[in-house]
Amino acid sequence: MSETAEVCLLNIGPKQRAIRMRFGIISFVIALAVAAGLVVTQVPFWWRLTLFLPFMLATTGFFQARRKT
Repeated sequence: MSETAEVCLLNIGPKQRAIRMRFGIISFVIALAVAAGLVVTQVPFWWRLTLFLPFMLATTGFFQARRKT
């Protein structure tokens, strides 16, 4: 019985990782500020669901920088 390990090759360098991390941080801060503004102004819940995309982009930037992919 042989087990094969999954190999993940690094395809970005330190500069690209920094760019993706910066993108993740900026996206997260913007999404958080907009979310706070929508909550303070008591915008209906359905409008707040539109923040899914900015938060998703932020997490994608974080994960790509962290996994070096």
